[in-house]
Amino acid sequence: MDDRPTVSRPHIPGYGIPDHADGLLNWQHVVDRLSGARNYWVDTADHNGVVHTTPIWGGVVDGTLYIEGGPTTRRGRNIAENPNVAVHLENGEDVVIIEGTAEHVSPPSPELAQRLVEAIEAKYGSSGYHPSAEQWNDGGLYVIRPRKAFAWTNFPADTTRFEFSP
Repeated sequence: MDDRPTVSRPHIPGYGIPDHADGLLNWQHVVDRLSGARNYWVDTADHNGVVHTTPIWGGVVDGTLYIEGGPTTRRGRNIAENPNVAVHLENGEDVVIIEGTAEHVSPPSPELAQRLVEAIEAKYGSSGYHPSAEQWNDGGLYVIRPRKAFAWTNFPADTTRFEFSP
């Protein structure tokens, strides 16, 4: 998620979203929230559009979100059939929502794997989870590629839409 998106207001009639750019959040706010989040709620859908939502751990490297999970889980099977996902954080007051695709990364480059291990270890190591740089060589790692994102800390005053070029 290191490409800079276009920043604007979302169109949500009737909710008091301002029609000016004052108070818009910046993309670094989203990256910081993603980096600091403990849990990511990932919404997937199978080829019939049946939705499945699960919380998962992950990490951010160079502004890009990576999530873990076995390719044989329902989430992994859904991503294989339909890569469209939504990812959101647990806080309903300081909101971040990502809409995009999940791409299976297998195997990740050794440098990426090591940096991701460090990010995940810093976040979850006290919980007893200690990943290795080799553990994703056979699957279980996904990169989230955003198309669109939304964020706010003071709805509706700073409600912001971020759109990425295809």
